[in-house]
Amino acid sequence: MAEIDPADFKRTMGQFCTGVVAVTAMLDDAPVGFAAQSFVSLSMDPPLVAVCPAKTSTSWPKIRDSGHFCINMLGADQRSVCDAFAQSGGDKFAGLKWRTGHTGAPVLAGVLAYADCTLEAEHDGGDHTIAVGRVQALEVLRDGD
Repeated sequence: MAEIDPADFKRTMGQFCTGVVAVTAMLDDAPVGFAAQSFVSLSMDPPLVAVCPAKTSTSWPKIRDSGHFCINMLGADQRSVCDAFAQSGGDKFAGLKWRTGHTGAPVLAGVLAYADCTLEAEHDGGDHTIAVGRVQALEVLRDGD
């Protein structure tokens, strides 16, 4: 089997256009979150989604411990939100408006839509974790661009 160069793999997979989501949760009354491109709707019956945090993520263990998370679907005009959630450490919620969703996870103001989930399962995905969420509530808040 041929050896795949990680840089070539990343560049090739980067050609696939995807949206960006901010994955949020509350743990011990503190909001936590991260940005992800690896998000997919998984099943309609039951309603399941999947997101794949890197195993190096410092946010995912906190979100896992909360048992719930909200997928906030970002619009093209929310680059600053994406940048804030893509950074490691710091207060990613500084200056952002949000409300508490059905599960207690933050729903960010201005997002296109959200899916509020409970953690259903986790699977190994190499250097990432495949996290499956059961959707408890969802809503389209504005049209996408």
